[in-house]
Amino acid sequence: IQERTETVELPLVGVHSDHCAMIVDKGLGQINGVLNRSVNFANQKAQVSYNPDKTSPAQITQKIRDLGYDVDVIKTTLPVGGMTCAGCAASVESMLNAQKGVLKANVNFANKNVYVEYLPGAITLQDMQKVVKSIGYELLSDSTGDRELMEKKQSENYRQLKVKTASAIALALPTVIIGMFFMNMPYANWIMMILTTPLLFWTGQSFFVNAYKQAKHRSSNMDTLVALSTGIAYTFSVFNTIYPGFFHSRGLHPHVYFESAAVIIAMILLGKLLEERAKSRTSGAIKKLMGLQPKSVRIIRNGVEKELSIEEVMVGDTIIIRPGEKIPVDGIVIEGSSFVDESMITGEPIAVEKTSGLAVFAGTINQKGSLRIRAEKVGSETMLAHIIKMVQEAQGSKAPIQKLVDKIAGVFVPVVIVVSIIAFLAWYFLGPEPVFTRAMLAMITVLIIACPCALGLATPTAIMVGVGKGAENGILIKDAESLELAQKVNAIILDKTGTITKGEPEVQEIVWSDETTDPKRLTAILFSLEHHSEHPLAEAVVKKFRNENVAEAKSEKFESVTGKAVKAMFDGQEYSVGSLKWVEENRINFDQKLRAKAADFTANAKTVIYFSDRQKVLAVIAIGDAIKETSRQAVADLKKMNIDVYMITGDNKQTAAAIAKEAGIEHFFAEVLPSEKAEHVQRLQNAGKTVAMVGDGINDSHALAQADVSIAMGKGTDIAMDVAAITLMQSDLAHIRGAITLSKATVTTIRQNLFWAFIYNVIGIPIAAGVLYPFTGFLLDPMIAGTAMAMSSVSVVTNSLRLKRTRM
Repeated sequence: IQERTETVELPLVGVHSDHCAMIVDKGLGQINGVLNRSVNFANQKAQVSYNPDKTSPAQITQKIRDLGYDVDVIKTTLPVGGMTCAGCAASVESMLNAQKGVLKANVNFANKNVYVEYLPGAITLQDMQKVVKSIGYELLSDSTGDRELMEKKQSENYRQLKVKTASAIALALPTVIIGMFFMNMPYANWIMMILTTPLLFWTGQSFFVNAYKQAKHRSSNMDTLVALSTGIAYTFSVFNTIYPGFFHSRGLHPHVYFESAAVIIAMILLGKLLEERAKSRTSGAIKKLMGLQPKSVRIIRNGVEKELSIEEVMVGDTIIIRPGEKIPVDGIVIEGSSFVDESMITGEPIAVEKTSGLAVFAGTINQKGSLRIRAEKVGSETMLAHIIKMVQEAQGSKAPIQKLVDKIAGVFVPVVIVVSIIAFLAWYFLGPEPVFTRAMLAMITVLIIACPCALGLATPTAIMVGVGKGAENGILIKDAESLELAQKVNAIILDKTGTITKGEPEVQEIVWSDETTDPKRLTAILFSLEHHSEHPLAEAVVKKFRNENVAEAKSEKFESVTGKAVKAMFDGQEYSVGSLKWVEENRINFDQKLRAKAADFTANAKTVIYFSDRQKVLAVIAIGDAIKETSRQAVADLKKMNIDVYMITGDNKQTAAAIAKEAGIEHFFAEVLPSEKAEHVQRLQNAGKTVAMVGDGINDSHALAQADVSIAMGKGTDIAMDVAAITLMQSDLAHIRGAITLSKATVTTIRQNLFWAFIYNVIGIPIAAGVLYPFTGFLLDPMIAGTAMAMSSVSVVTNSLRLKRTRM
């Protein structure tokens, strides 16, 4: 028997010699299912014939990577249209992963994107678009136009969902009132039918359309359950409304179940609306990152200054950066000096001095000086562009959490259908007369009692109460996944600046020389010098003295010595504030007490500045980023919960060690770039940890997206809060413990709800089918089945409301 054979060509990376090619060739030969292979060092390609039943291009690629080489693939994040549930996302993901040239496809239902890695020679974007379209969805390109089109569609869909939800509730309320309290009023059934018809086939249209799509591909989800149960209840009710004599002639009352169908559609639409509202907040992160780059720049070409769009900038261009402007590209300073706020890269609050020869990065903000820079990296090559790409990939690479409800529904729906058919056949062939009537009633009762209302409410009601409880305590939770997953966290990484610490430099101590005779006058002089200084640290001194209502001394001949000090004349005598280098170069005397104190400050990660006259140092000022008052206790609380705590920072090891010690943290990572932060998160994940990342800056956004649970500080950047799934509005680490406690309580409630909803069906369905009839003569009435279904929903909601009493 001849094996099925397919061939794929893989563009190789890192195969630098015949020896490398031999290693790859040998490794490919070890894969079960590879029938033939040819590795060509000259054109850096491997051609592999394989049996698709035994292996795939993805497995072949992974083998090459395991050998220490790589395959040149296209990695992209694309918008997907038409998805309405996690089942839709799973369909798109499985269909793409089944394509020959696709190595990996992960659909993120929350942001309606799919992250794809594919071989350009084996499949094209157009091929993938056709495949996705064939199952009823839309795969768009990564162009700005397509993304804007997708955003407009999502906005319009959300608007329509709000209208349909409001309409469904408005139609369902009178239907329920009539069905429960006024069922004997004249024309009651006709009025309920008139109200329910638009409710089902206009407001609930999506459930039936999606159920049809699932059926076409031999799968099912919650939409299938909703469509099936409401459709059967409605059809049966319409029949009994139009032809009531059919059952009357057989001695039975023609019950209707319009109110059951109406309530199911209205409640599930409400749940979908709340879910969409929460998810819509995640869409702005990438746009805000992109907004950090200016749209136009001033450049000098051929000696002429001109303003061009950012897309027109080329490597080598000279760009003029004025005070307050964002730097548009990665480059090198060729003229001028200034301080640049690089907190979006490093996370550190103190601006960095930039002079000729030093590097600057796109998205950072120039402060008071003017610069001329030479463009080194533009467009997609800048560090900002890489951060944007990394956030996109990290968000897209996380497989969506498969809801337990959808898993149950996948088995539950066909089981219910089979049971209803068995019940019909059993009553038809074995039951007493009238057999057809009893058989049909048994089948209808099974389908009605199996209504997924309790299952559908089990998760969203608990989530709604849990999210509300969190909001009352200053914990904003963006999505259900993070609330469900937080209780599993056993490792947490805390960013240093703005998370553990306050995130801004402040004067922590001023030590005066013992020879100082008039500290009040000298304080006024120090205030005046720093008030005129452009150095970022000067603002900390100015802020302290302003709060203390210090009067400013009058100065003359103020001068700034770039990178070293500021000086001025006061009453004919020169005073200066500067660095240790300034003190040493000018041979200013430095007594032993101040020298020892300065060394102690430096050892404890404080920045030291020196206030002096021409002869001696008068005072040393320690400036640092102090830890928040609650940080140490918060770390201790997390350790009590058996959570490993790590600190991560772009700062140097000495500063990191000092802050970690003060906060009670044993493990820390220092001098870490944004991409490396995400790598540390991933490393812990690979070790089997469920990792939470807590940060407040743009530089944390990639790591936040990579983490299992992402937590942002409310006083941090919008980017961090948009990427993060949980935001602590008071920027207090103590609330992390509350978030985890709330997560545990919510997940426990969800499990209880699902258990009781499922047990209700396990017990109720056999009774509805009539298993008790041969022994007791009891046959469940469809109306009682409808009431039992409603009571199961009430019990689920009541259990969820218990979360309000959770102690956080």
